[in-house]
Amino acid sequence: MDTYSDCIDSDCDDSDSYESESKQVIVGICAMEKKTESRPMKEILTRLNEFEFIKTIVFTEKTILSDPVDMWPLCDCFISFHSKGFPLSKAIEYVSLREPFIINDLHMQYDIQDRRKVYRILEESGVELPRYVVLDRDSPNPEERELIESEDHIEINGVVFNKPFVEKPISAEDHNIYIYYPTSAGGGSQRLFRKIGCRSSVYSPESHVRKTGSYIYEEFMPTDGTDVKVYTVGPDYAHAEARKSPALDGKVERDKEGKEVRYPVILSNTEKLNARTVCLAFKQTVCGFDLLRANGKSYVCDVNGFSFVKNSMKYYDDSAKILGNMILRNLAPQLHIPWLIPFQLDDPPIVPTTLGKMMELRCAIAVIRHGDRTPKQKMKMEVKHPKFFEIFDKYGGYKDSKLHVKLKKPKQLQEVLDIARYLISEIDQNSDPEIEENKSKLEQLKSVLEMYGHFSGINRKVQLKYQPKGRPRQSSSEDENSGEPSLLCIVKWGGELTAGGRIQAEELGRVFRCMYPGGQ
Repeated sequence: MDTYSDCIDSDCDDSDSYESESKQVIVGICAMEKKTESRPMKEILTRLNEFEFIKTIVFTEKTILSDPVDMWPLCDCFISFHSKGFPLSKAIEYVSLREPFIINDLHMQYDIQDRRKVYRILEESGVELPRYVVLDRDSPNPEERELIESEDHIEINGVVFNKPFVEKPISAEDHNIYIYYPTSAGGGSQRLFRKIGCRSSVYSPESHVRKTGSYIYEEFMPTDGTDVKVYTVGPDYAHAEARKSPALDGKVERDKEGKEVRYPVILSNTEKLNARTVCLAFKQTVCGFDLLRANGKSYVCDVNGFSFVKNSMKYYDDSAKILGNMILRNLAPQLHIPWLIPFQLDDPPIVPTTLGKMMELRCAIAVIRHGDRTPKQKMKMEVKHPKFFEIFDKYGGYKDSKLHVKLKKPKQLQEVLDIARYLISEIDQNSDPEIEENKSKLEQLKSVLEMYGHFSGINRKVQLKYQPKGRPRQSSSEDENSGEPSLLCIVKWGGELTAGGRIQAEELGRVFRCMYPGGQ
């Protein structure tokens, strides 16, 4: 990077260093040092540099703030975004001078800094917003400065908002957002601000709105206590996370590494279309925005512009791949770089829906082993009593091509249990000497079917198989059978989750909430 900043100016004729890189796309990163040195940026730039035909250079903060734009390094692709202290006008001037391929439109970044313009663009794009009104104390129009405040409501330009409502500064750089509560809920206000340590808001007994400055007032949305943060990388990719809402108690949830706790979120079809719309409307390939889920709908309440997910390897992989392919697809032909467009770019899984065309997840394949469970057990016994033949006939055993029947339903298992109980009782009373069934086997059958006190699930089953000439001899030591028809009764049980297996299953369920198809 020093080679570029030291030797390139508007009057320099020696372009050997740049020509030597003609077979690579030079991607310039122009942002404040705090952003370019952040972990997400480093993770993504590392992956971008793995592309054979891409080389990234980071403009130093000194170059950005002190040097004229004609002394800035040359690049083919320009990734630049506003943050506190960044000279956005100089970045726009550089683009006008060098005309590189732009990832995030720079002029629109001025609009993103004004919440009025953000809401107007969202409205014009058909994105659902909370009901709102603008109080512009700097407007020459007196109607736009009119505010009538009562104990539990305000009226601005003829629009009434009952408490609770939200008061947002017009400047998106000002994060001092207030929520005002009605007297029935104790009154006062919750004052939100940029995170300081473990706090993101504090309660104040003050119930009156601010009397200086211009604000957007909007209806308070009753969410489930979370905010949804959405991050796009191009119009067809969006990553979403939820965090504890700062409006709850103001305490920031942090993990053992000190990072704010985030929860993975699956976006609905409408939310995915909103992500696409926001990305295109603001011309920001990499763009973050906030969603509120309330009353069965999703509302966009803020657009943050260029922002990355803080801690997701899958997101870093995806972002670098999408950006790298986007850059090469646009620049490789004109720079005569022998790069072949990946097949999936020409054949994305886009399907028509009632909400428009959108990407479709075609398949997710998982191989999952069950948790620890008890051993599977099986018992076989020969039965000849007419009651067994009756139940065999009742459930279509003779009609089956294999002459067997499976009994799994509670009613069926109850009938088998009743037969076992009856035969055991008859054997004990010696009232029926014709019973040939083995008493110990009948008692085991009864014991298995009486387990748990009721029939539920699929943890037991009974099979009856017809044997036209009785059960065949299993060994030479067995007596010859009588040759009379009999039924082979097979009882199966066990294979249930142990206490440890139940814990394993629950832990796997928790892990699945954080998994991505194809992710780590």
